[in-house]
Amino acid sequence: MSRLPQRIVCMSTETTEVLYLLGEQERIVGISGFTVRPPQARREKKKVSAFSSAKIGEILALQPDLVLGFSNIQADIAAELVRNGIAVHIFNQRSIAQILDMIALLGAMTGKAETAEKLIAGYQQQMEDIRTQAAQYSKRPRVYFEEWDEPQICGIRWVSELIELAGGIDCFADLAKEPSAKNRIISAEEVVRRQPDIIIASWCGKKFQAKHLLQRPRWNAIPAIANDQIFEIKSADILQPGPAALSDGLQQLRAIIARWQDKHS
Repeated sequence: MSRLPQRIVCMSTETTEVLYLLGEQERIVGISGFTVRPPQARREKKKVSAFSSAKIGEILALQPDLVLGFSNIQADIAAELVRNGIAVHIFNQRSIAQILDMIALLGAMTGKAETAEKLIAGYQQQMEDIRTQAAQYSKRPRVYFEEWDEPQICGIRWVSELIELAGGIDCFADLAKEPSAKNRIISAEEVVRRQPDIIIASWCGKKFQAKHLLQRPRWNAIPAIANDQIFEIKSADILQPGPAALSDGLQQLRAIIARWQDKHS
């Protein structure tokens, strides 16, 4: 019988949240310093990594039998841990389907496959309910999601998919499948050209300043600016490819788009 990992370090915030939701938080011995969900994780667990950096010595001292990470950005950290004999799994989920797959795999890795499937079924039902509601909208607003301000970066794939699911049209859906942020850099002029009805900012942990948007050249010609349809969704709620995006992030998108729909139906 295979032995399940007992001492897990989570270098990405979404894996911490999943393990808590699975009831397997006792396995976690270290987390990312960016972790905010659930709140008790910051109080209970040792912080040993950021996003693109980690305290290798402190991770090794925890004697983990599994380290979980995310994307190519943590590839060098993973390689260093592997050279030190540590088992590492790097997730790379970029879409809603891949987020659900990540939850399923993490459930299997911790002996909680059935619990993970129930969790997934709950998210799928919630998404289907929102999709059904959105299908009744008479109009679909064009939505510009800004992931960063300097340079301007539009939303990643799972965000784009959530916007569409909630009843909006992602202005930059053509770029959303680009996994690298540098390939989603856009110009202020291009946003003006695409004329979004709603602007949603989530500056990846940086405080959102609406006045900065208003100062951009010709942005007063954008419907979202003219009609005061500028919103913020905290990055912890939508820019982590895990439960937060599928729950709180999606619900906030749904509410923003539904209010716009009420005004334009």
